[in-house]
Amino acid sequence: MKPDPQRMIEVTAAHLMMRTAPALEKGYEQSSVGLLAVLLLAVREEYDRSAARRVEENRALRAIFADGARVVREGAPELAKRLEAAAHGEDPSLVISELERTNAELRGLVIDLHARIEEIDAPEARRIEVAIWAELVASTERRRLSLGTF
Repeated sequence: MKPDPQRMIEVTAAHLMMRTAPALEKGYEQSSVGLLAVLLLAVREEYDRSAARRVEENRALRAIFADGARVVREGAPELAKRLEAAAHGEDPSLVISELERTNAELRGLVIDLHARIEEIDAPEARRIEVAIWAELVASTERRRLSLGTF
């Protein structure tokens, strides 16, 4: 048998919604079990896309860093070095915990870049700022659940 995590989550969520919740007394516990089932469906969705989402986001951040390094080089050479190193970096593997660690590091660096870019009065700095905001919006969209907000 090869366990399929997505199928297992679906079956568990369905059982909680269709069997367990209705068998409980109406009230807090029944609502809690129903909510757990919905949360499991959100986990199932995130499981399916989690590696792709992180790889796409890391790639987008690295592209911003390659461009950003050129803009900040004169006034912030140390930051430019960090940006260049990150721009040429690669994800260590497709293991989610490793992708997430790398993503957190890149997100920290984009904060540093953004802070520096805001201090530069030049069209290329505004271009980088627009790219940063566009990626932050895209990042939020990548995380959107098809279940909607709950």
